[in-house]
Amino acid sequence: MRHFLSLIDLTTDELVYLLEEAARLKADAQRGNRPPLLAGRVLGMIFEKPSLRTRASFEAAMAHLGGTSIFLSARDGPMGQRESVADFARTLNHYVDAVVLRTYKHATIEEFASYATVPVINGLSDLCHPCQVLGDLLTIQEHIAGGIRGKTLVFVGDGNNVARSLALGCGKLGARFILAAPEEYRFDANFVQTFQRVCPQGELIQDGVPSHAVSQADIIYTDVWTSMGQEAESELRRARFAAFQVNAQLLAQAPPQARVMHCLPAHRGEEITSEVLDGPRSLVFEQAGNRLHAQKALLKWLILGAHYA
Repeated sequence: MRHFLSLIDLTTDELVYLLEEAARLKADAQRGNRPPLLAGRVLGMIFEKPSLRTRASFEAAMAHLGGTSIFLSARDGPMGQRESVADFARTLNHYVDAVVLRTYKHATIEEFASYATVPVINGLSDLCHPCQVLGDLLTIQEHIAGGIRGKTLVFVGDGNNVARSLALGCGKLGARFILAAPEEYRFDANFVQTFQRVCPQGELIQDGVPSHAVSQADIIYTDVWTSMGQEAESELRRARFAAFQVNAQLLAQAPPQARVMHCLPAHRGEEITSEVLDGPRSLVFEQAGNRLHAQKALLKWLILGAHYA
């Protein structure tokens, strides 16, 4: 059974296929062509964390493809509390054709997948956010001249789940990834080793000076300084990341073609200013929209077992 728990689960050829398929499905939808490829199929969605883009884009994706979805929040039966993760998975197997999990712990997704007889998709965990990055890579391919290969993406902020997934995506597609972060918030040695193993030709740099890092950027990416579950650290993080805000002054240090991305939701005035987020160099809402098309490609591939070529 094929699962999508992280970008490690995809070969480079499979990642390229999914991005090409997402672009094709997007073009079809824009022409009003939405064939019901998943008619009669059901997607189960189990979310421990609240969501706007992940939930709405997956539900819309299933609707576009002729299927339907069932949404279960933590109130509907928290896994590991009301009943075990294993029992949850072994029950849901009978009702759905695929499952999206949005959890605090990546181990929960791995445990669920070990009991699942349908494809399991990571909709977000503390380790990674691979579906977000599929939409991000589609956006870069659309809006950066020449596509992503050979380009430089600079992530300004915490080396978090989104940053880890982006680094892997860039490494697989031939782009350089620079993390501009305070030393204690950079990637740990285990992730760096994983990156080197999975992306042997990839280039991963960690830099503590944002102005120096963005001087080479084709894409400047940021995310909130304090993610869900880290609220107790918010004051400390605001102090440590104060010099890592994506603002007009930082953008002025970047090449004129550099574009700005953010996975949302944004804390305007913290990690990014409204001037930049809403400015002419921002791709933020385009990338939010592309979550839909990337996930349609992923769902079609996993549920129908379509082979890439």
